[in-house]
Amino acid sequence: MSVYIKLAWRNIFRNKRRTFITGTALAIGLAALMFLDGVFIGMADNMIGSATASFTGEAQIHARDFLQTQEAERTVANAEAVFAGLKTEDIIKDFTPRTLSPGMMTSAVGVHPVLLVGVRPETEKNVSQIDDAVVQGGFFSGDDDRNIVIGSKTAELLEVGLGDRVVVTVSQAGSGALSQDLFRISGIFRLNIDEIDGGAVFIRLGQAQKMLGLNNAIHEIALKFKDRRVSQDESHPFWARYSTPENEILGWTKLFPQMKGVYEFAQFSLLILGVIMFAMVSLGIINTLFMSIYERVFEFGVLRAVGTRPAGIRRLVVLEAGALALLSVALGIVLGFGAIIIVSKTGIDYRGMEWAGTTIREMIYPVMKLKQFLLYPACILLFTLFVGLYPAAFAAKMSVSKAMKKTL
Repeated sequence: MSVYIKLAWRNIFRNKRRTFITGTALAIGLAALMFLDGVFIGMADNMIGSATASFTGEAQIHARDFLQTQEAERTVANAEAVFAGLKTEDIIKDFTPRTLSPGMMTSAVGVHPVLLVGVRPETEKNVSQIDDAVVQGGFFSGDDDRNIVIGSKTAELLEVGLGDRVVVTVSQAGSGALSQDLFRISGIFRLNIDEIDGGAVFIRLGQAQKMLGLNNAIHEIALKFKDRRVSQDESHPFWARYSTPENEILGWTKLFPQMKGVYEFAQFSLLILGVIMFAMVSLGIINTLFMSIYERVFEFGVLRAVGTRPAGIRRLVVLEAGALALLSVALGIVLGFGAIIIVSKTGIDYRGMEWAGTTIREMIYPVMKLKQFLLYPACILLFTLFVGLYPAAFAAKMSVSKAMKKTL
């Protein structure tokens, strides 16, 4: 076997130019596959992070059917016990309670429908980016219960600014009676998400509970995990612990089903690229091996004449394909690693682009994974050996008499 390996290595370097061209093409294809895999992972993480970190959180706890009905009386059952349990969870980084209620905001020039969100500012900062997105004023920097933080689009529609007063009207839980209160605008934020910039307004949790007649009840607990992968793992026992007959807990994959579709689309796109890459491998290897075989017909005839079996010819040609694949894989790994390292420093600027209802707010950086350096090169190597069986079978079936008639 060692003799065949030595012959295979020598044979691929007989025509260095052809080997270089074919090997470089395969290496560039492998590097592109590795790089695009890293970019897709980085883009998916970026979009998931933008969608969950802006306001929603990576998971939420509600009363059952609250998201479907939006009924104010559907509050989280045993909220204090849930809080106590979440504090003991090692996988939880932060969580914050909220109230949610549709309402109307009135200014001197008009009326605009809003989602009134009651928040606890000191914990809300750890889960959402609303405080970081404030472009005017502050995020409840004082202690005035009548402060309200609104989106930039809402401010434009109602023609209001910092210090202006607005009236918010909501329906109380249970009775449905209208409740109104006067607030002073203390902050204006811009997340570049139209639904939030033009619809959500924030007041302190206690004031929201008074307006809605909830006492100390809440509608939602937004969660942030130490490891985001937990939010995708629906088999983790954490989900079962907080899913009760009264309450339900939902991760971002259920809160944003379109985002899950984007993630799956990225994987499917990578599969398509892989198929194209393997097709290129097939054509390149088959073409190179057949050219090599036709150049050495006389040699194969001599080998058969001195007693080499057809299996030995097949083995030699397949090993030549493997040797070419090893060179290509080695070069491809170097190129792919270099591309990922360079772009992970510079980033790809797609900021402001909206896809699947989510605006990309940060630079995209490719993510390096071990599978990129093990799985893809191994697939290329194995597939190359498989493709090499066809020209190897052709060479093994070659007629000895006809091959010996060929001259050098």
